[in-house]
Amino acid sequence: MATDKFVARHIGPREHEIEEMLKTLGVDSMEQLIDETVPASIRLKEPLRLAKGLTERQYFRKILDIASKNKVYNTYIGMGYYDTITPAVIHRNVLENPVWYTSYTPYQAEISQGRLEALLNFQTVVCELTGMEIANASLLDEATAAAEAMMMMFNLRSRAMVKADANTMFVDEMVWPQTRAVLETRANSLGIELQFGDWKECELTEKHFGVMVQYPNSDGNVVDYKELVDKTHGAGCKIAVGADLLSLAMLVPPGEWGADIVFGSSQRFGIPMGYGGPYAAYFAAREDGKRHMPGRIIGITKDANGNRALRMALQTREQHIKREKATSNICTAQALLATMAGFYAVYHGAEGICRIAGQIHNIASLLTKEIEKFGYKQLNDNYFDTIRFSMAPHASVELIEKYSLELEMNFRYFENGDVGISIDETTNLEDVNWIVEVFARAACIDVPTILDIEEICTIDKAYLRTSDYLQQEIFKLYRSETEMVRYIKKLERRDISLTHSMISLGSCTMKLNAATEMLPLSWIEFGGIHPFVPLDQAAGYQLLFAELKRDLAEITGFADISLQPNSGAAGEYAGLMVIRAYHKSIGEGQRNVAIIPSSAHGTNPASAVMAGMKVVVVKCDERGNIDVNDLKEKAEKYKDTLSCLMITYPSTHGVFEASVVEICNVIHENGGQVYMDGANMNAQVGLTNPGLIGADVCHLNLHKTFAIPHGGGGPGVGPIGVAKHLVDFLPSHPVVKNGRKGISAVAAAPWGSASVMPITYGYIKMLGSDGLKQSTEVAILNANYIAHHLKEEYGVLYTGENGRVAHEMILECRHFKTNAGITESDIAKRLMDYGFHAPTLSFPVHGTLMVEPTESESKQELDRFIEVMKNIYNEIKEVESGEADKTDNVLKNAPHPDYKIVCDEWSHSYGREKAAFPLDWIKENKFWLTVARVDDAFGDRNLICTCGSPEEYELLSK
Repeated sequence: MATDKFVARHIGPREHEIEEMLKTLGVDSMEQLIDETVPASIRLKEPLRLAKGLTERQYFRKILDIASKNKVYNTYIGMGYYDTITPAVIHRNVLENPVWYTSYTPYQAEISQGRLEALLNFQTVVCELTGMEIANASLLDEATAAAEAMMMMFNLRSRAMVKADANTMFVDEMVWPQTRAVLETRANSLGIELQFGDWKECELTEKHFGVMVQYPNSDGNVVDYKELVDKTHGAGCKIAVGADLLSLAMLVPPGEWGADIVFGSSQRFGIPMGYGGPYAAYFAAREDGKRHMPGRIIGITKDANGNRALRMALQTREQHIKREKATSNICTAQALLATMAGFYAVYHGAEGICRIAGQIHNIASLLTKEIEKFGYKQLNDNYFDTIRFSMAPHASVELIEKYSLELEMNFRYFENGDVGISIDETTNLEDVNWIVEVFARAACIDVPTILDIEEICTIDKAYLRTSDYLQQEIFKLYRSETEMVRYIKKLERRDISLTHSMISLGSCTMKLNAATEMLPLSWIEFGGIHPFVPLDQAAGYQLLFAELKRDLAEITGFADISLQPNSGAAGEYAGLMVIRAYHKSIGEGQRNVAIIPSSAHGTNPASAVMAGMKVVVVKCDERGNIDVNDLKEKAEKYKDTLSCLMITYPSTHGVFEASVVEICNVIHENGGQVYMDGANMNAQVGLTNPGLIGADVCHLNLHKTFAIPHGGGGPGVGPIGVAKHLVDFLPSHPVVKNGRKGISAVAAAPWGSASVMPITYGYIKMLGSDGLKQSTEVAILNANYIAHHLKEEYGVLYTGENGRVAHEMILECRHFKTNAGITESDIAKRLMDYGFHAPTLSFPVHGTLMVEPTESESKQELDRFIEVMKNIYNEIKEVESGEADKTDNVLKNAPHPDYKIVCDEWSHSYGREKAAFPLDWIKENKFWLTVARVDDAFGDRNLICTCGSPEEYELLSK
């Protein structure tokens, strides 16, 4: 591999090491290994029709050229998206820092204390500003958060004073249009009726279960909904409010006038618009709704020694546990963006956020005062940042648009001819003068000069907030950049990420997120664009999308791609809705049965239920493969109502099932479609593809196979590819027409999380056809290399017909509990002492570990991991033989935090060195933990999900 080629930097093992590894496996070549792993019947006959891979320098020039085609104008469109200032200390030390963007979802709490605290800060900000009691650690975007609020109220009917068959939600007509579209998509599959209208005319009946409003509303008006809240509660219904989080620094928070759920976007807290995402939605509720909330909740608990620790609370709510009984399919959220928003609040504090909000309102009020002098009428009585004008004499929308574009500005244009202006954090005195100039010229009036921004508050006092917020110490300590960067670094040191060691999580594909792929995220040409600007201002993005979709279509063997779904689970849902729409179009709308293997990811059955389908589980045989006979029996049984099969390939058990083509044929013969979960595409690219195998739809986890980083639990991106007969049903959008006429929107933005698409674009362009295939081959090689070395000690649960695994494997650990009392969780915690993140724990088989090394890990790192696993095996054998105590041993007491290693007293039957430095090379790069094993049960019994509260201090003093 020539070192000027990107593939040589992306792939871990060197050529001579690959030869050594192949020899270890007893094969003569990579071709032989792949022949023994991937069934010949599904192998591609020709290479991918993609260009050769670019060098990093060549790609950098290419992406610079694309970026230059985007026009970054001052945009005052609003509608849920606003320009903002990302503090450089956060931009540099979080967004551009691989410690923060390469870490995994904090399921292993002890090595995730830094990002857990950052997310706890975010939850605290949300609770404080909304006036609510509990918040989660983010959702995908505001529109999907609205859909989750609808589902939560729908699921809570049994606990309210409404009838169990109540299925109608009243939605005020002044919600964002993109929110309305996503609500319509979700409601359509769940049998929910949406009633749109003016909230003042809302009349609730026994068929209603909930109400939803926007605050401030889509026109920019600040409305007092107290009367509506009382009416809603009087009817036994619940009310959800989509609120501008920054506005709540000035406005009475919805929690104070009785809202049950508050949701929205935290994009204004330092997150670039990015042509629509990613950014963190927020979701807050009353305490009594905590077990029905979607997403992840970070909670405070204690560790084994009684010290404060953080963890993900109430995980039994999650879809991977509850499956088809889950209340949501949310898997990936927007943890990295929530982390940034939380740091933004920490850096500014209450006074800083109040100042920013106040400045925004001052400018809006000043513009109202000045523009009305030209004969325009400002239509909003009470507003925070958005003002709406009807035309002055002699003025016209055409002139305003002409003059604004000359000055590189975008306004919002209403269908009736009104013009809207939404002010943001970046608006300054120069901008004010340009805006005034446009309106003056359009009205044929001499242009005045505004000399200063006055302090003008035009909001009625009844709407102004009087309660305090963000008074906790954390929001007062870090005003200087020096202190802020130290705080960020303090948290950074508490997390394991790919900067420290391999993260071998099965089904999660924690590969290299190359610096060259990541750099464009920081460019204003990608970050500074509103998603609803005219298409010619985003020509670079449109070019990138077109090429990316073409490449992904070639890789998957499909006819077309939608980039809109902004997570893998959202992709699952979107794909199922496409199938549902197709069946309806051919007069087979009764098809609502989804057959799902027992080994499937938990999001599969959860997504199927969310798409209005009935889940039928098909068994797996003793080799971990789908039981074809059981599948045939169930497909025949439900042939009149069969909608689809949801299948992961290679299987969730890490095996290329030889019968996959036959399985797809069985479904097609019985009138169904085949949905492929793309979680394991990293074992397919360049060797086979979903279209060839027989799938009709597949989502792609760009944050797995295609190098977008996990970011501590998001961003994730889940585009879907479809066969030709399904192309017409791909998601549309109500604001910016994306060329689709299919199902309604599944995300707020037309092209989903657009600003991270350059990562995947770069990944494909730099690897090229040959590099993509080689990456897949080495991923399979690395997995088989580990399996070969650990099969004797642990046992590999499932293999293919030739004894090979795909790109991941399941290590058997259940016998350790029987023989030594050691569980897979003990092994996971002990790995932390060695500086490794645990593999996937007890999924898809309870009591096991699922390992996926990816192609980016070097042979040296694989050998270190193998050595650690063998050493842990020896530690287990010491317990089994009686050499080590059954309860006081390094596994049961793992992990060993720094404060225990250095304390004066040491009461264990083994030494400190065995606890902290079980292998000599660990001393070179020791990861020091700050907490011992966390107490999950204590945290769930005493749920506290904000920082610095009196309840926290009381809890920790128990």
